Amino acid sequence: MEAGNRNVANIFNRTSVLKLPHFQRSYVWKEEQWNRFLEDMEYVSRTNRPYFMGSIIIKQQQTASDYTTRDVRTVVDGQQRLTTILLFFKALTEKIDSASTLKTLFKTFNDEIILEHNYLDKPIFDKIMLDHEITEEEKEKAVYKCYEYFLNSINDRDMKPINLLTHLLFVGIDLQSTDDEQQIFDTINSLGVSLTTAELLKNHLFKDDLKSYNDNWRDVFEKDDETRDYWVQEVTSGRQKRANIDMFLQSYLFIKIQEKNLEVKAEHKERFSRIDSIFRSYKEFIKDYLLDNKEVIIKELKEYAAVYREIIDPKISEKDFDKNNSIKRLNLLMFALDTTTIIPYVLYIAKKVGDEAEKSKIFRYLESYLIRRIICRETTKNYNRLFGTSLINNEVSSLVKLKEIIELKSEKINFMPTDEDVKNGFNESILQNPQTLTILYLMEKTVRSDLNSTALKPFDEYSLEHILPRKWRNNWDKLDEDKAEEIDRILGTLGNLTIITGKLNSSIRDSDWPNKKAGSGKNKGLTEYAQGIEIFTKYLQRDVWNEDTIKERTKELSDHALKVWNQ
Repeated sequence: MEAGNRNVANIFNRTSVLKLPHFQRSYVWKEEQWNRFLEDMEYVSRTNRPYFMGSIIIKQQQTASDYTTRDVRTVVDGQQRLTTILLFFKALTEKIDSASTLKTLFKTFNDEIILEHNYLDKPIFDKIMLDHEITEEEKEKAVYKCYEYFLNSINDRDMKPINLLTHLLFVGIDLQSTDDEQQIFDTINSLGVSLTTAELLKNHLFKDDLKSYNDNWRDVFEKDDETRDYWVQEVTSGRQKRANIDMFLQSYLFIKIQEKNLEVKAEHKERFSRIDSIFRSYKEFIKDYLLDNKEVIIKELKEYAAVYREIIDPKISEKDFDKNNSIKRLNLLMFALDTTTIIPYVLYIAKKVGDEAEKSKIFRYLESYLIRRIICRETTKNYNRLFGTSLINNEVSSLVKLKEIIELKSEKINFMPTDEDVKNGFNESILQNPQTLTILYLMEKTVRSDLNSTALKPFDEYSLEHILPRKWRNNWDKLDEDKAEEIDRILGTLGNLTIITGKLNSSIRDSDWPNKKAGSGKNKGLTEYAQGIEIFTKYLQRDVWNEDTIKERTKELSDHALKVWNQ
């Protein structure tokens, strides 16, 4: 690897074709970026001062030794900037008299277009560079809109080409064909560049095989806007936000490396399970355990992707769903509470278990397991090993076997809490707000009568309310001050919390019980926002709300919980 300062003439040196990976993402810059770019160009042209454009990573391709072979270098990172620069200079040639001196930027000494664009944008990009006629449909492409923007916006009096060619500077990183671009990507990512596992993997799997790409990737992940939006949406995983497709690719790899017949070494499983180097793991796994037979991965990715899209819904909290739909309920836990570490095992069960009833029982058991542990404030630290490795490795694909595995851990970190543990949790645990909201919402959804005239809304439309407020001493003077310590202890427990359809005004939130129920003036109270919530509505008829009422409701909720989340 070599790195150093490069100007535009160094990058487009006419001896090499710069090639974008065939299935790289489309050009995505929009007017906001074009306007900023144009302002930067005007600044450099006016001041004749160096201007840093970021890093460009280019990788030398292995080529044959015969004289017909071109010198080809793959653009690993810098697609958007290089495309924009060439479109800018192409538009500039249309605006100034010295256009002929700029045309050398566009072609190599062999008279080839110097930037070979990706599959999606190559036709329109080539037409612009070669001055060919462009159709109305092609004019809707982002590449053409960029070119058109510069044609309409460049003021030729503000532009001095020589200043631009010499003072637009990059950090050029030149990789040899044997260098590992993933390692470079990891470093660049730490500096804020967004690059996905999916972009790297699809080019590694398909190279220039257009038919296989169309059949096995494009139709699966990029078929239309709805499909693309599903796979590129951000998903929270621990402290990171990741593309949904990256979550899927990680989950499939976790499943694949556990296959007994492949005999993946333990130390390799551990390395392949690192979420910070999924692409590199795929490359090494394919090379070492599939003997470079990429077709196995290509075929199975398509199959697993169809299952994943059917069962995984990161936007579940925005939607209504059937209370008996076990996978929808589990989705709410995964995405409302960031327990996405269970996805590999959920995907494994969805793919391997054909009996729908058995599958549903497994999912409901997993829901009970997770909820009970949340109520009892048990750790989630070992979930990645349990759901990403252990259960899959042991081929746990039945409810009976799953229960056996969990029961074996009764004295260990991954145990299933008992009914007594759950009761104690309701009495003692003070949970995080999202945890409490999810538990109460799923409980309400389950126990709610189908005859209830008030429809239950999607999860995101509810908020959490302390019935007895934290600042109860301000207005709740009827409470026994001698029991203040006990009251303070149970304020944050589940029995003193409810879901409501709006947020109470701060003046109502801390009011005494009668005013908190009824509201005051324009500010509505619990009677408005909690009406119809079956796990709370009857308490709106009570004349008092105190420590005894909280204990009564705590017992009622724990009884509900043991029925909803039985073992």
